[in-house]
Formats: sequence, C-alpha cells, structure tokens
Amino acid sequence: MEHPENNEEYAGLQVNAGVEQPSIVNPYLSSMRKKRQKLFTAAEYVDGIIKGDISKLSQAVTLVESVHPDHQALAQEVIEKCLPYSGNSVRIGISGVPGAGKSTSIDAFGVHLLENYGGKLAVLAIDPSSEKTKGSILGDKTRMEKLAVHPKSFIRPSPTAGSLGGVARKTRESIILCEAAGYNNIFVETVGVGQSETACHSMVDYFLLIQLAGTGDELQGIKRGIMEIADGIVINKADGNNVDKAELAASHFRNALHLFPMPDSGVLPKVMTYSGFYEYRIDEVLKMVFDHIAEVKKNGYFDYRRNEQAKYWMYESINEHLKNGFYYNQLVKQSIGATEQEVLDGKMTSFIAAKKLLDLYYSTLK
Repeated sequence: MEHPENNEEYAGLQVNAGVEQPSIVNPYLSSMRKKRQKLFTAAEYVDGIIKGDISKLSQAVTLVESVHPDHQALAQEVIEKCLPYSGNSVRIGISGVPGAGKSTSIDAFGVHLLENYGGKLAVLAIDPSSEKTKGSILGDKTRMEKLAVHPKSFIRPSPTAGSLGGVARKTRESIILCEAAGYNNIFVETVGVGQSETACHSMVDYFLLIQLAGTGDELQGIKRGIMEIADGIVINKADGNNVDKAELAASHFRNALHLFPMPDSGVLPKVMTYSGFYEYRIDEVLKMVFDHIAEVKKNGYFDYRRNEQAKYWMYESINEHLKNGFYYNQLVKQSIGATEQEVLDGKMTSFIAAKKLLDLYYSTLK
C-alpha cells in the first residue's frame, strides 16, 4: 500500500509500509492433508498379516469395521484366507462396571503375561459411542501405558457406533486376523453396560468379571445375570484401607456363587482380590485364569464351547443379513418414512405398521 505522507511536500515525515499480511489459507495445507490409504489386494493383506506386519493387520481390521460394501467384500475375502491360520490362541474376555479399572488391569495383566508366559498379546477394546454425537473417544490405549509401547502387543480400540451386535461380530472377525498374525493371547475388553457382556462371552474361552468392593450383598450379587456367565470374579483396588472391604466383597460373591447351579464347564468360578494399580496379586489372577483353561481343555468343554460359539455366530450372521436386506430394500426405504408418520399421527398401530412393511418386503422376494 502506498502512503501519500511519504511525498516530498511532507518533509520529515516517514511512514513505513508495514508487514505484509499472510494469506488466511495455510500454504502447507495441501501437503498436510492425509493421503488416502492405498488398498491392497486380499492376497497382499493376508501375506502381510501372516508375516506379522502390524500396518497390514491394522488396515485389515479397519476394512472389517468399515460399512462400505467394497471394503466389506475385501474384508470377508481376507478373513476367509486367514481362517486356516486362526484358532490357536487363548481368548479372554474382561468386563466390569465403568470405573472398575478394566484398562489399568489389562495393562498389568498384559505385561505380566508377556513376561511370564511369553508369546504375543492383542487387546481389542470396545469403546462406547455417544448416543448424541455418535462419536467415541477411543482413549483406552492411553491408560495402557506399558502395553502401548511393548513390542509384542497390539492394542485396537473400536467404537460401538450404537450397535453392540455389529461390533461384537466385527470383534470376532478381528480375533481371526490377530490369530493369523501370530497373537496367541487375545484380550477382549467390553464396554461394561450389560448387553455387550453376553456377546463377548460368545467369543472368548474365559470370561473375567472385575468388580469393586461395596457393590452390594449376596442377594445383589445373585440378581446380576452377568455372574451366571463369569468364569472368574476378581475384586479390584484391594489396596490401602480398602483391603478389608475387598475381602468382605469377595466373601459375598463366593456365597452368591454357591447358590448358582454348577456351570456347564464343570468348574466352579473362583473369586480373588487384587490391585491393578499397584500390581498386587496379578500373577495369582493369571494363574487362576490359565488353570481354569487347562481344566476345561482336559474335560473337553473348551472344544465344545468353541463349537457352540461358531454355531451361535452363524445364526447371528443370518439375522444380521436378513435385517440389512430388509432395511436396504428400495421399496421399504421409500415407504418406511410415510408408515412411520402414520404411527406418529395415531392412524396406525406399531404392530400393524411393522406387518405392512414386512409384507411389502416379502412381496419383493417373490
């Protein structure tokens, strides 16, 4: 910008031009933009996974989680080719109420497992998504400080995205990929909200329930249906002034378990106390887990449970495909909004509306 004040007629007055203002657009933006990740062929993914390539494994899990039809088709092909290399791990589900210390405990369990039992460990953490924003923090990895930097561990947080069943199916498929990559120990951490525990139990060999002291007496323990599927119960934060409370809680849970019928495994669940933060009695908890697994392998229940799980997921897949086929049907998509409005206006009951849409869907199959 020119300044008239700098003309000769204004002797002794000098005005500098000033600093040129930069563009409001970042000149480095184009180079900073994340490049679209290249898709490999199914054979390339499988080859990388079998060789233990973390990058290929992570990308394959992303494909499994994607809802894009092309990604889904590629993911299914990768899973099918990885299937012969799977099934050689110990799958452990870990659940508990929010704040029970699941992530901190997994960090301690994982490090002790890798140091004392060897092998490799994959942690699949399911993170609840917001009902309002549909977003997830995916911050469990930050609480697993030691495992996050361990060379023999792989941590993968996944959002529920409002669908526990869908995430459970994707988690089961991710387990296959992790096993093919050589991870012989799999931890599955649930969101800890009730319904997801049943789905988690249907994909693991051992279901560990983390509890806290002061959550209720024997009767309260019996009322929780989750205790029926637990293979072991551990009371966390048994440290400092909380030791006595934790031991009392453990005795309550033991009394409650005696009122349940014997589990199908033929092994009565054990109850222990420990501290995940101070890493107190971690080795004893791991011994309890692996002793139980050794016992069910011996009596044949281990293989029986895996077969039942495979059958369960076959039917779950059928249900999901039928559901998707209904909602993605063009005629249903065109009619569902108007039918919903009729229900809201009180012109039609919910049941008649559902039957109307189902009849419409079935008519397209003829």
